[in-house]
Amino acid sequence: MEAIEAVLQRLLTETGASRVTLRRDVSRDYAFPVTHEALAAGVPSLLSERTVDLRTQPVVLELQRRKQVVQDDCRAAYDDPTFRRMLDAYGGLAAQIVTPLFRDGRLFAIVSVHQLGGPRGWSDEETAAARRAVEELGGLL
Repeated sequence: MEAIEAVLQRLLTETGASRVTLRRDVSRDYAFPVTHEALAAGVPSLLSERTVDLRTQPVVLELQRRKQVVQDDCRAAYDDPTFRRMLDAYGGLAAQIVTPLFRDGRLFAIVSVHQLGGPRGWSDEETAAARRAVEELGGLL
Protein backbone atom coordinates (compact mmCIF):
# COMPACT_ATOMS: atom_id res chain seq x y z
CA MET A 1 0.00 0.00 0.00
CA GLU A 2 2.82 2.43 0.78
CA ALA A 3 4.29 1.79 -2.68
CA ILE A 4 0.96 2.69 -4.31
CA GLU A 5 0.68 5.87 -2.28
CA ALA A 6 4.27 6.78 -3.17
CA VAL A 7 3.50 6.50 -6.90
CA LEU A 8 0.42 8.71 -6.55
CA GLN A 9 2.28 11.29 -4.45
CA ARG A 10 5.11 11.43 -6.97
CA LEU A 11 2.60 12.03 -9.80
CA LEU A 12 0.94 14.77 -7.75
CA THR A 13 4.33 16.44 -7.24
CA GLU A 14 5.40 16.04 -10.89
CA THR A 15 2.21 17.62 -12.20
CA GLY A 16 1.55 20.19 -9.47
CA ALA A 17 -2.10 19.09 -9.64
CA SER A 18 -4.74 19.30 -6.93
CA ARG A 19 -5.48 15.58 -6.57
CA VAL A 20 -4.41 12.20 -7.93
CA THR A 21 -6.70 9.20 -7.48
CA LEU A 22 -6.50 5.49 -8.07
CA ARG A 23 -9.84 3.82 -8.74
CA ARG A 24 -10.15 0.06 -8.91
CA ASP A 25 -12.86 -2.29 -10.04
CA VAL A 26 -13.23 -3.83 -6.57
CA SER A 27 -16.88 -3.26 -5.67
CA ARG A 28 -20.13 -4.70 -6.95
CA ASP A 29 -22.04 -1.86 -5.25
CA TYR A 30 -20.17 1.08 -6.78
CA ALA A 31 -18.19 1.17 -10.03
CA PHE A 32 -14.54 2.08 -9.58
CA PRO A 33 -14.41 3.58 -6.10
CA VAL A 34 -11.35 5.61 -5.16
CA THR A 35 -9.08 3.24 -3.24
CA HIS A 36 -6.03 5.52 -2.89
CA GLU A 37 -5.35 9.21 -3.40
CA ALA A 38 -2.77 11.95 -3.01
CA LEU A 39 -4.04 15.44 -2.21
CA ALA A 40 -2.63 18.95 -2.32
CA ALA A 41 -3.21 21.03 0.80
CA GLY A 42 -6.88 21.88 1.38
CA VAL A 43 -8.24 19.61 -1.37
CA PRO A 44 -11.20 17.41 -0.40
CA SER A 45 -10.90 13.62 -0.46
CA LEU A 46 -12.92 11.41 -2.78
CA LEU A 47 -12.39 8.21 -0.79
CA SER A 48 -15.98 8.13 0.45
CA GLU A 49 -17.63 9.82 -2.55
CA ARG A 50 -20.38 7.56 -3.94
CA THR A 51 -22.80 9.91 -5.73
CA VAL A 52 -21.32 9.71 -9.24
CA ASP A 53 -22.08 6.58 -11.28
CA LEU A 54 -18.93 6.14 -13.34
CA ARG A 55 -20.47 3.49 -15.59
CA THR A 56 -22.37 6.24 -17.42
CA GLN A 57 -19.68 8.91 -17.43
CA PRO A 58 -18.41 9.88 -20.90
CA VAL A 59 -14.78 9.74 -19.75
CA VAL A 60 -15.12 6.10 -18.69
CA LEU A 61 -16.72 5.27 -22.02
CA GLU A 62 -13.63 6.75 -23.73
CA LEU A 63 -11.34 4.80 -21.41
CA GLN A 64 -13.02 1.58 -22.53
CA ARG A 65 -11.42 2.24 -25.92
CA ARG A 66 -8.00 2.06 -24.18
CA LYS A 67 -7.49 5.78 -24.58
CA GLN A 68 -5.95 8.24 -22.14
CA VAL A 69 -8.32 11.19 -21.73
CA VAL A 70 -6.74 14.64 -21.42
CA GLN A 71 -9.02 17.60 -20.73
CA ASP A 72 -7.59 21.10 -20.32
CA ASP A 73 -11.06 22.50 -19.65
CA CYS A 74 -13.59 19.99 -18.31
CA ARG A 75 -16.53 22.38 -18.63
CA ALA A 76 -15.92 22.54 -22.39
CA ALA A 77 -15.48 18.76 -22.77
CA TYR A 78 -19.06 17.46 -22.61
CA ASP A 79 -22.58 18.85 -22.31
CA ASP A 80 -23.70 15.68 -20.50
CA PRO A 81 -25.62 16.69 -17.32
CA THR A 82 -24.23 13.80 -15.26
CA PHE A 83 -20.70 14.83 -16.21
CA ARG A 84 -21.43 18.42 -15.16
CA ARG A 85 -22.74 17.19 -11.77
CA MET A 86 -19.56 15.14 -11.34
CA LEU A 87 -17.40 18.26 -11.83
CA ASP A 88 -19.18 19.90 -8.89
CA ALA A 89 -19.23 16.75 -6.74
CA TYR A 90 -15.46 16.47 -7.19
CA GLY A 91 -14.84 19.90 -5.73
CA GLY A 92 -14.85 22.06 -8.84
CA LEU A 93 -12.94 19.75 -11.16
CA ALA A 94 -11.65 21.96 -13.95
CA ALA A 95 -9.01 19.94 -15.84
CA GLN A 96 -7.93 16.31 -15.77
CA ILE A 97 -5.76 13.54 -17.14
CA VAL A 98 -7.43 10.13 -16.88
CA THR A 99 -5.40 7.02 -17.71
CA PRO A 100 -6.75 3.46 -17.88
CA LEU A 101 -5.11 0.25 -16.72
CA PHE A 102 -6.33 -2.91 -18.44
CA ARG A 103 -5.89 -6.45 -17.19
CA ASP A 104 -7.09 -9.54 -19.05
CA GLY A 105 -8.84 -7.35 -21.60
CA ARG A 106 -10.98 -5.40 -19.14
CA LEU A 107 -10.69 -1.99 -17.51
CA PHE A 108 -9.10 -2.84 -14.17
CA ALA A 109 -8.06 0.51 -12.70
CA ILE A 110 -8.12 4.23 -13.45
CA VAL A 111 -5.60 6.89 -12.46
CA SER A 112 -6.92 10.45 -12.53
CA VAL A 113 -4.96 13.66 -12.16
CA HIS A 114 -7.32 16.50 -11.18
CA GLN A 115 -6.92 20.25 -11.30
CA LEU A 116 -9.52 22.10 -9.27
CA GLY A 117 -10.57 25.73 -9.65
CA GLY A 118 -9.74 26.62 -13.23
CA PRO A 119 -8.65 25.14 -16.55
CA ARG A 120 -5.02 24.41 -17.28
CA GLY A 121 -3.05 23.09 -20.18
CA TRP A 122 -1.43 19.71 -19.57
CA SER A 123 2.05 19.21 -21.03
CA ASP A 124 3.26 16.16 -22.91
CA GLU A 125 5.55 15.47 -19.95
CA GLU A 126 2.59 15.45 -17.54
CA THR A 127 0.52 13.09 -19.68
CA ALA A 128 3.55 10.83 -20.06
CA ALA A 129 4.09 10.91 -16.28
CA ALA A 130 0.51 9.67 -15.82
CA ARG A 131 1.12 6.81 -18.26
CA ARG A 132 4.35 5.87 -16.45
CA ALA A 133 2.52 5.90 -13.11
CA VAL A 134 -0.13 3.54 -14.50
CA GLU A 135 2.57 1.19 -15.78
CA GLU A 136 4.23 1.20 -12.37
CA LEU A 137 0.93 0.66 -10.57
CA GLY A 138 0.14 -2.23 -12.90
CA GLY A 139 3.14 -4.03 -11.47
CA LEU A 140 2.05 -3.31 -7.89
CA LEU A 141 -1.61 -4.32 -8.16
